[in-house]
Amino acid sequence: MAKKRRLIVEEPEESYEFTPTEFNEREFILKDIYGTKICLVVLALGLVVGVVGGLLCGYGFSHGMTEYMWVIATAISFGVMALMPKILGLMGFRTDMIEGKSMIGNYLIYLALGLGVCIIIANPPITPLI
Repeated sequence: MAKKRRLIVEEPEESYEFTPTEFNEREFILKDIYGTKICLVVLALGLVVGVVGGLLCGYGFSHGMTEYMWVIATAISFGVMALMPKILGLMGFRTDMIEGKSMIGNYLIYLALGLGVCIIIANPPITPLI
């Protein structure tokens, strides 16, 4: 017996059309400028906390309390980082307008800058007098 021939029916392909959402350039620029202002304030806080931590560590080194002062400086830096949204709120900034990734980046920049300044102040480079 001969087999019946099957007809292949092609199904029409689904067409997908991409429609981009409206892009508000002014809102994007204002949000970016606002994030930059918050980043500059966070940098200033990192400098202040780094100087305070460096002075504490330097004071502890000169008075023989090196094992305790770095703990206090670290606690101060993490305490200020935990209070950063409230500090920024007191300065008039709204941290809810900033994305979470940007704030995490601000926190990491703050910690790196604070630690770097603290280390430089606590251990000043020795320059030979020539």
